[in-house]
Amino acid sequence: MTILTNMVSNNAIGVIGAPVAIQIAEQLGTSLEPFILAVIFGANMSFATAFGYKTNLLLLSAGGYKATDFVRAGIPLILIIWVGFSIILPFLYDL
Repeated sequence: MTILTNMVSNNAIGVIGAPVAIQIAEQLGTSLEPFILAVIFGANMSFATAFGYKTNLLLLSAGGYKATDFVRAGIPLILIIWVGFSIILPFLYDL
């Protein structure tokens, strides 16, 4: 979800990812909540490109930033959130 949301809108990724997450949860026989949360968080991590979110595009032009600025700041932020969420989610939902 995170990779796709940096190219397409987060709403579209949520619509694409939710049925997949539901299917995986049902096949594993576990709660839907952690899988839906993973889709929500993944779909909203559009920090690595200026095209992933409208506000990023506004900052790109108005702030005089370059596309590489988003990559440089966005990828570490995505990794921090991903690792943190990967640790907290199994702990909260006993996965």
